[in-house]
Amino acid sequence: MDVLYFAWVRERIGLPKERVETTAVTVAELIEELMARDERYAAAFGDLSALRVALDQELAEFDAPLSGVREVAFFPPMTGG
Repeated sequence: MDVLYFAWVRERIGLPKERVETTAVTVAELIEELMARDERYAAAFGDLSALRVALDQELAEFDAPLSGVREVAFFPPMTGG
């Protein structure tokens, strides 16, 4: 699946997008796999309250299943104005 990173998440990881092979069943499991890669991922995902996730461009929760998902995007909460 494609994993996209936006704003400060992208800055901490150093990539805008990557292709990930995973055995994760949920978003939370995917995050655990990514955090185990190295300290850049651990820093980016250290505080989930500061993150939002979208699956195939639909906002989702961290316990959402990944079955059939082609794209996961991580980004900080958006504010209106």
